Amino acid sequence: MFEQLLKKIALTFERHHIHYMVIGGQAVIFHGEPRLTRDIDVTLSSGPEEIHHVLEAIRDAGLDVLIDDAEGFACETMVVPCVDPGTEIRIDIVLSTSDYERQAIERARRVATQGIQICFATVEDLIIHKIIAGRPRDLEDARSILLKNPSPDIEYIEKWLRRFEDALVQTFVNEFQEILNETQKKK
Repeated sequence: MFEQLLKKIALTFERHHIHYMVIGGQAVIFHGEPRLTRDIDVTLSSGPEEIHHVLEAIRDAGLDVLIDDAEGFACETMVVPCVDPGTEIRIDIVLSTSDYERQAIERARRVATQGIQICFATVEDLIIHKIIAGRPRDLEDARSILLKNPSPDIEYIEKWLRRFEDALVQTFVNEFQEILNETQKKK
C-alpha cells in the first residue's frame, strides 16, 4: 500500500519536474529499521513562492489537501498536509527554504522500485532531520539508523548540526554524539 503510494507520488513529482526526497518513517524503513508508520513525509525542492505549481502536482497525484487555505497555510508553516483518498494515508508535503534542504534533496538516494526511481533521504540527512526534530521517537530512530548503518559521514552530520545550533540556539551535536557513542558500544 505504501509502496504504491510512494510510486504514485514519485511519478507525479517527476512529471512536474519537482525534486523531492522521502523523509520520516518511510525513509527509516528504507534504511533498514522496521517500524510502524502511518504516514509519508516528503520534502520538495520547491519553496513557498512555487506553491501554485506544488498544489497542481498534488491535485495531479489525486491527493486531497486537508486544509481550506492551502496557500496561506503552506506559506506560514512550509507544510501542505494531504491524504490519499483511496488509502486514507496521510502525506505531509514539506516545502524547502534552506540551502541545507536543497542540498539534501540533491544528495538523495535514488532507489529503483517497481521500475521507477524513488528518492530517499541519505542516512546522514535522515539522522540530521531526526536529531533536529528531537522527539523521543525521532531520537530512537536516529539510534536505530546508526546501528544499521555504522559508517555515516560524521563530519557532514556534525557540520550541519552545528549550523542549525547557531541558527536555532539549541544543542544538537551533543545529542548526536551521545547517540553515536551508545550505538558504537552496542557493536
